[in-house]
Amino acid sequence: MNQTTHFFNLGYGWLCKHCSAEDTERKHHQHHQGARKPQALALAKWVDDQHFRGLMCPRCGIAERINQ
Repeated sequence: MNQTTHFFNLGYGWLCKHCSAEDTERKHHQHHQGARKPQALALAKWVDDQHFRGLMCPRCGIAERINQ
């Protein structure tokens, strides 16, 4: 499994697609307005201790259940 509806796997963590798109748009605008401190990647957190039921983005709060 390499991606879900809202996340994709970077190999070291799951990245929120929505926040990643916002980050790209922000970088584009910052490039034209001057450099600012970049934000950290929006890596998802597991919603369970077993790491197989679902993911949630700590930045935007979107969550997705993982079906294996």
